[in-house]
Amino acid sequence: MEEKTIMIVAGEASGDLHGSRLVKAMKEEESGLRFFGIGGKRSREAGVSIIADVADMAVVGLTEVVLKLFDILKVMREMKKRLRQERPNLLILIDYPDFNIPLAKTAKELGIPVLYYISPQVWAWRFGRIKTIRRCVNKMLVILPFEEALYRSAGVDARYVGHPLLDAVNDIGPREEILKRLGLDPGKKTVAILPGSRRSEVVKLLPVMLGAAEIISGGPEPVQFLLPLASTLDAASVEQIIGRHRVPVKIVPENIYDAIASADVAMVASGTATLETALLNTPMVIIYKMSPLTYAIARMIIRVKNIGLVNIIAGKTIVPELIQGEATSERLAAEMNAILADPAKMETIKNDLGNIREKLGKPGAAARAAAIALGMMSQKERPSA
Repeated sequence: MEEKTIMIVAGEASGDLHGSRLVKAMKEEESGLRFFGIGGKRSREAGVSIIADVADMAVVGLTEVVLKLFDILKVMREMKKRLRQERPNLLILIDYPDFNIPLAKTAKELGIPVLYYISPQVWAWRFGRIKTIRRCVNKMLVILPFEEALYRSAGVDARYVGHPLLDAVNDIGPREEILKRLGLDPGKKTVAILPGSRRSEVVKLLPVMLGAAEIISGGPEPVQFLLPLASTLDAASVEQIIGRHRVPVKIVPENIYDAIASADVAMVASGTATLETALLNTPMVIIYKMSPLTYAIARMIIRVKNIGLVNIIAGKTIVPELIQGEATSERLAAEMNAILADPAKMETIKNDLGNIREKLGKPGAAARAAAIALGMMSQKERPSA
């Protein structure tokens, strides 16, 4: 049997997680599959031959992209070259639209089928690129329930497969046991600090979060802090930022979900982490900052009221959002303290978060996506060189 080759591209930590689970699900169903592309630690462990690491690709905002533009374009050239040389049976793209959509165009020109798993959030901004997606993507697999109808109405072959985090984020053990295992005191209030998975995010957001932690720790009740470390981040650089602040923080490099679940409340950078935190039923405050130019442009083109996935899925603001000028240590500490000091407020947030899981459908997204991906390859002969 001829070996089937798949190029897979995940440009961020969350994409690395979901891509690795998709790769494993495909391998479980069919042997003789070879994967190569862009990913991180989890993709490597799943058997993907990595051309570029996700840690070097994850950037956000116009000014941040400009700083890494040369490196990103170099990787793009290499990926297009590999498409032409190897003619894979399938190209799988995971979110990361500014990189992946141009790559999809090249694949389409070469006759290579394109599967987009975890769609760009065109409902939030840049809706116009849905036309390009219709032309160059063979099948779109969406993970939010309202996305399927939106894409289908624009002529895109889309299917809702459920949210992959429902498989990744499961019930966690007792809070007391987790805290003891992490070397923390189960009797103290615990705050989780999640500054994002991109280095540029951490540089902007972690000092704000640590400033808030200093204010919170000065209150009447003892509070301890932990930081679940994203796989794309270097612990030493995070420790260096922490060292500039007068507050002890326990860095947790593994069992990240345990760490989040053990917290009474979390301060979270807007992104996938907000949904992970919600599925673990941990109340949170969402914050985000970007360059002034990026923010000015974003305000003109973003189509949704909230930026936090939790609030978007809920259809209302269930957790506070502090964006740009509001994302200060003082405001963040005030919002966090308001939750920590009010058991009724905390319980209300937890009840609202509990409804998020129900809105996201059933587990098994990776298995459903794998079946579709394998079906796409069985319908088409290997592209000729």
